[in-house]
Amino acid sequence: MCHGIITIDTNFVRPYLDASHLIIENGKAAFVDTGTNHSVSYLLDSLTPNDLDASDVEYVFITHVHLDHAGGAGKLMKLLPNAKLVIHPRGAKHLEDPSKLVTSSKSVYGEQVFFDLYGDIEPIPSKKMIVIGDEEIIYLQNRPLKCFYTEGHARHHYCIYDESSKSVFSGDSFGVSYRELDTKQGEFIFPTTSPTQFDPHEAHKAIDEILAYDPRTIYLTHYSGVTGINRLAEDLHNAIDHFVEIAKKFKSSAMRTKEIRLAMSEFLIGSLKAHDSRLSDQEILKFLEVDIKVNTMGLEFWLDQSG
Repeated sequence: MCHGIITIDTNFVRPYLDASHLIIENGKAAFVDTGTNHSVSYLLDSLTPNDLDASDVEYVFITHVHLDHAGGAGKLMKLLPNAKLVIHPRGAKHLEDPSKLVTSSKSVYGEQVFFDLYGDIEPIPSKKMIVIGDEEIIYLQNRPLKCFYTEGHARHHYCIYDESSKSVFSGDSFGVSYRELDTKQGEFIFPTTSPTQFDPHEAHKAIDEILAYDPRTIYLTHYSGVTGINRLAEDLHNAIDHFVEIAKKFKSSAMRTKEIRLAMSEFLIGSLKAHDSRLSDQEILKFLEVDIKVNTMGLEFWLDQSG
């Protein structure tokens, strides 16, 4: 545990893909993102070894309402008698009434896969929520946690600056960095352009807003702490631009989806090889197959919206 921050693997799909973070201060705690309904037991199990119980959790921060981050929030909140859920104003209505969110996700995954991944999404009463403004500070005991809006990945996204640890909890606004892809050159990172609100201009802006806090560590949901922040930010900016170039190149192609997926795969494999990865192309694609599929959907949605 460093600065009272503990990483919890939510075991979404596979180990080391999706993280929740527990912040502990003066015998009280907060979770940042929850994973899915299937993840709730892992979050609760993290309390006892740290001399906590469910009544000690004061806040559940949801960086945005995509279900790999928020799917378990309703179930979890029922088990935390004193907790308030901290949410962006654009996300609050979707957790109070998750029907639209569920319908949208089922259109991406299909009904059976959706249920296997997420289960039944439980609503959260508005009285259990704190709807935060941009740059609003929530105090965990005397520890200030500053919530600041970041769009680009989703319009209902915010990040958290933790002054005590000089770190940012970035949700998906600072990309994806799987530990299996680390090399002697450090962490490998790439953007997540998942549907349906990807905006490259705002995605660049979000990275710069995070950098403005000069964090020592950024805690990603996918997957946990990264350092070497300036280099990673430059890699993200370059990759966003490259993803946009790929999307524009195949905008009018009759095989647009296939072409974008292939070009993104080639870019990521090439980038990892340049990063001194010793994984084979097949091993890389095994780790990144779902990301490539979802990122392609996000780029296509952006193409269709941008005209």
